[in-house]
Formats: sequence, structure tokens, C-alpha cells
Amino acid sequence: MSFFDRNRAKYVKAGVDAARIPPGQYVTERWPVLHEGAVPALDTDQWTFRVDGLVADPTEWSWSEFSALGRATVHTDIHCVTKWTKLDTDWEGVPVRAVWDAVGADPNAGAVMVHAIGGYTANLPVDDFLRDENLFADTFDGVPLTADHGGPMRLIVPHLYFWKSVKWVTGFTVLAQDAPGFWEQNGYHIYGDPFREQRFTND
Repeated sequence: MSFFDRNRAKYVKAGVDAARIPPGQYVTERWPVLHEGAVPALDTDQWTFRVDGLVADPTEWSWSEFSALGRATVHTDIHCVTKWTKLDTDWEGVPVRAVWDAVGADPNAGAVMVHAIGGYTANLPVDDFLRDENLFADTFDGVPLTADHGGPMRLIVPHLYFWKSVKWVTGFTVLAQDAPGFWEQNGYHIYGDPFREQRFTND
């Protein structure tokens, strides 16, 4: 029996529905720290969030202005392209839909490019970006999100591999059609569905 099979069997025995664990993933109680480049240090007094592109009202918010757009909580599993899965995570933040509605995005837009500190980007089709469970999260398990996990704020898109859940998020651009972001230009799959094992370009 492989490591992945043993790991899955352990959690199924403990009562976890096997369907929650994508193929080729192992469940961990830890939360591994993986990212490109150094961890930025950014105070919320300096933080801004900008939306531009195909919108009626390109807008930049301060931390307090952005937080006032609304609050929501999400309980979800997360899946990393490096093959770990973490079950039953709890997040709080600003719903993606609330931000979208505030800027009057073009109804014919096809995708967004999400931006982060340091120039990192990730692409998402609009339908995936606007799912109800997606948040710009600033809280994890009831405490402020730490810098090494993307604080002060990160995007959460639980149904895709976690590289799409951009750390240190600073905004997004609304696009007419999909285009590859940072990792997508460097060999990762354009979409990234963990249940279809879409890790790399040819998967």
C-alpha cells in the first residue's frame, strides 16, 4: 500500500469522507509554508487594494474601507499542488462577490488577474472567482492571518489548488478573457482542479 493510500485509509477510518481527499493528495494536520520569494512585511496602515480593468469604477481602498465592504466566514478544505490537503479550515474576510459588485464589473468579462505584493499574479475565470465560498481572508481559525501564510490578507479559492489562493493580495484586474499568471507561465496548469489532478500544463 502506498503512502497516499495509507494516509487516506487513516482518515477514512477516523470518519472522513474519502471523497473530500483529491487523488494524489495526503492529509496533514500541519500547514506547510510555501511561496515564491521573501515574506513581505506590510502594516495594514500601508495596505491598499485596487481593482481595475473592465470595470465601471476603478477603485482603490484602504484597509478600513475594504473591510467595510462586508464580512463572511467559510469552513472548508484546502489542497496544495505539492500534494498536501488540510481539512476543516476556518476563514473570515471580505466576500469576493462584495468587491465585484462594488466596482461595476463588465458582465461580459471572462477572467480576472489577481495581484500580490512583489508582482506575483494568478488567473481565474470569472465564474470560479465569484463562487460563494471565496473570500479575501484576513483571519484564520479566529486569529489574524500571519505574514508567512499570506497576511495581512490573502484570497481563498478552496475548490482549486491553493496557488490560486493568492497570498499578500493587493487587488485584481478584470479581463475580457483568461490569461496565464505567474505559475501558469512557469508550467502550472491554467485552471488547477485538484480532483482532476491538474497540476501542470500537460495534466
